[in-house]
Amino acid sequence: MPPPSDIVKVAIEWPGANAQLIEIDQKKPLSSIVREVCDGWSLSGAEQFALRYADGPQLYITEQSRCDIKNGTILRLAISPARAARQLLERIQSHGIDARLEALKELAKLSADPTFAAEFITMEGIGTLARLVESGTHFGEMLAFTLTAFLELMDHGIVSWDLLSLSFIKQIAGYVNQPMVDVSILQRSLAILESMVLNSHSLYHRVAQEITVGQLIGHLQVSNQEIQTYAIALINALFLKAPEDRRQAECTNPLDQQLTEMASTLAQKHLRSIILNHIIRGNRPIKAEMAHQLYVLQVLTFNLLEERMMTKMDPNDQAQRDIIFELRRIAFDGENDTGGTEKRKAMYTKDYKMLGFTNHVNPATDFTQTPPGMLALDNMLYLAKLHQDTYIRIVLENSSREDKHECPFGRCAIELTRMLCEILQVGELPNEGCNDYHPMFFTHDRAWEEFFCVCIQLLNKTWKEMRATAEDFNKVMQVVREQITRALAMKPASLDQLKSKLRSLSYSEVLRLRQTERMSQDDFQSPPIIELRERIQPEILELIKQQRLNRLCEGSCFRKLGNRRRQEKFWFCRLSLNHKVLHYGDLDEAPQGEVPFELLSDKIHVSDVKSVVTGKDCPHMKEKSALKQNKEVLELAFSVFYDPDETLNFVAPNKYEYCIWTDGLCALLGREMSSDLTRSDLDTLINMEMKLRLLDLENITIPEAPPPVPKEPSSYNFTYNYS
Repeated sequence: MPPPSDIVKVAIEWPGANAQLIEIDQKKPLSSIVREVCDGWSLSGAEQFALRYADGPQLYITEQSRCDIKNGTILRLAISPARAARQLLERIQSHGIDARLEALKELAKLSADPTFAAEFITMEGIGTLARLVESGTHFGEMLAFTLTAFLELMDHGIVSWDLLSLSFIKQIAGYVNQPMVDVSILQRSLAILESMVLNSHSLYHRVAQEITVGQLIGHLQVSNQEIQTYAIALINALFLKAPEDRRQAECTNPLDQQLTEMASTLAQKHLRSIILNHIIRGNRPIKAEMAHQLYVLQVLTFNLLEERMMTKMDPNDQAQRDIIFELRRIAFDGENDTGGTEKRKAMYTKDYKMLGFTNHVNPATDFTQTPPGMLALDNMLYLAKLHQDTYIRIVLENSSREDKHECPFGRCAIELTRMLCEILQVGELPNEGCNDYHPMFFTHDRAWEEFFCVCIQLLNKTWKEMRATAEDFNKVMQVVREQITRALAMKPASLDQLKSKLRSLSYSEVLRLRQTERMSQDDFQSPPIIELRERIQPEILELIKQQRLNRLCEGSCFRKLGNRRRQEKFWFCRLSLNHKVLHYGDLDEAPQGEVPFELLSDKIHVSDVKSVVTGKDCPHMKEKSALKQNKEVLELAFSVFYDPDETLNFVAPNKYEYCIWTDGLCALLGREMSSDLTRSDLDTLINMEMKLRLLDLENITIPEAPPPVPKEPSSYNFTYNYS
């Protein structure tokens, strides 16, 4: 007969004594259980003791967390959090250097425990640590452990960052600005400054007065990628929290734009070239966290364009109208403006038509829709001034074609700018967990404008290849979007590589790719084909199910939520080979391969799983209001509900892992797999199998006899190589 669900069998250790094997009754108060354990070793003062996990993070067990204790867990009797906090606080304030160092070491370890942290903070422990830093008398290991403990304690979100003094900020900034400082101290100082900026509006201003982006550039040139990552993270935080007037600048002539301090720093060649040469093209592979910070920097840089993108042109603004006059002048420079007003007006109308504007009389109205607003005009002027030969060739080449085949430059440039803003998500906040940065955007001081110039030439070339007319405008734009997105997916390292990849993606090549993909996805509607698909589908679904379960057995690494510093905490989950148990546990760092079952201390029996929920229905999405605003995280969240009324919460690292895990968990519970990945795999594999079966048949018929024995799943060689 199985033991009651509220009885847990554990082992409890105490230094110098044999372990006690006891049964914990989850209905009894935790204090009573601690008293019984103390009585077993004849220890008095049970109220001064508590239970902790012996392995992993060694967290304290509370009434709220005791339900996480599993059968076979090893616990340890330890002094209570309040007593531990009091003792450490006394030792930290002692005069003995060795005793103080050992206390700070222990504090740095214990501070990750929320129960201990709450007690230590209640005793004004954070103020004590802040005063130690402000004194400037701590160096080396002692200072490193002090900063580690401070950061861990603040990361629990129990107290406000606004409580920090200016002298503390100056001291931390001083460690960052010092030319020679210990790596561990520098890492923690950069992380503390980043948290200050992200968590307090008032502290942003104080930090910005002490630290400039120019001072952080030196930390990007070191060989330590961790330091580089922390430095870029701080740069991103400073920019993300900068007031609008420091991020954007009003400009009348975009080519003579006077950028503000932050925008100028992000745009300056020095910073870009250092990132390119010391990080992107460095000798070390770029880790996931660095890739994320580069992606964030890319997004924030492109977001500088948002103001121009959302600014409508004022048809009555003469300075803005002068830009359109300049476009006309550059394109038709040899023509003079002699003649009367009516004659000039008629000539301008003709020229504006040749330039491809929708409104030939007043082209300023073409730029009143946002997006792309004035950003489209900025791009056109950049092309006309910096790539004048290309601009004139495009305009004159189209003006000499038949009316029905001319490619309207103005309309195309406006629509292309809107398309590029959508593709690169200009104006949207960075997504947590996304690493999709493009190296080529770090290779040029005006990467956005150069990207536009490459794409407008592609559009003109595709228009000619398609022999398009005005009625085909939307079709051409769809093809161009596909060409650009396919090329970006190849991650070209430079703009020249982008041009090369776009050349290989001609209209005929896009048609060929579409045809190939269509052939693998077409759902023929003839009755014999439909019947054949229905016969094949069950075995294909079983194959997909086995593939999903195999991937769950390999396991996946997930990032822990609630940690504002991303250098952090990971956990790993995998399914047992017999598909009966989910094993999971915390990791110190992201693994490089499979994690053995013995390193995963926690487990859930599949038989105890009641349901799987996704998205906004997940408990951790309801609790994390900041995450609810992040569409990307919301789309990757799922939770497992299991007895007794507990949940295991996930945020998948990417959409692929999300589909694999939600499908696999549904398969475990005997429910339908319904992800986009399953639908795609099902169509692809059914079409492959149908082609194999119908390859040599001239007349497609379904025999009356039973179908042949299906192939074994292994014959499909159905594997994924996802990165």
